[in-house]
Amino acid sequence: AVVSTQSTGGDTANLGVICRDPSLYSAIDERISAEDVRKYFSYLGPDLKVTKYALPGSSSFNFLMENALGGGGIASIRSDPQGKAIGQIFTDFIVEGVKHKSEYGL
Repeated sequence: AVVSTQSTGGDTANLGVICRDPSLYSAIDERISAEDVRKYFSYLGPDLKVTKYALPGSSSFNFLMENALGGGGIASIRSDPQGKAIGQIFTDFIVEGVKHKSEYGL
C-alpha cells in the first residue's frame, strides 16, 4: 500500500492508504479500522478522533484524524505540527494476513 498524509491547516490530518494491488482492497478494508488507526496514533492524545472513508474507485481509504496536531501550525508545540510524518509512521503498521513492506525488500 502507498500511504500519504496532509494537514487541513488546522488540527486535522488526513491519512491516505492506497492499495497498489486492487485485489487486496477487501482485505485491507477488513483489517484496518478507524479504531486501529486511533490506537496506533494514541500518542497524539486522548481527544484523537478517527473516521474512515472508503474510496473503492481508487482502491484507497482516507482516515480523517481530528485533534491530531496539537492545534496545528504555529499553535502547536509538536515537532510535526502539520502532520507530514504521519504517513511515513503508518508504513510500519502491520496488517495481519497481508505482506508487510519488509517482505518485499522495501
